[in-house]
Amino acid sequence: MLNVQQIMEIIPQRPPFLMIDRVEEYTPGESAVAYKNITMNEPFFQGHFPGNPIMPGVLMIEALAQTGAVAILSQESAKGKNALFGGVDKLKFKRQVVPGDILKLEVKIIKQKGPIGVGEAIATVDGQVAVKGELTFAIV
Repeated sequence: MLNVQQIMEIIPQRPPFLMIDRVEEYTPGESAVAYKNITMNEPFFQGHFPGNPIMPGVLMIEALAQTGAVAILSQESAKGKNALFGGVDKLKFKRQVVPGDILKLEVKIIKQKGPIGVGEAIATVDGQVAVKGELTFAIV
């Protein structure tokens, strides 16, 4: 398991834009499982939406991308590099994510050729799918 300090040794994001709280398991270059505890204190809830706080979908995608980055950037060959978005595909939102939820983030790398790869990503809350799709990345 990785705590926040260990996560920040692998990926460059920092609070308030670090979207994962802990990594339960990971296999360098293959997969990662992480968690984000959704609290009312998240800065984005001030405006999304007052009186009806819902985690923005784009931030759920970012949390999945950071989870995938842990898998990719934990490889020896990628240390000190960054993983950038190349695209999203087959993305579906299935459930709202609200304060009190624990977002489970799972990314499996399904293709990689050189610096470009694709991860199969799914985020769930209590076993219910919140978002799933494919994320394309470039290692730079």
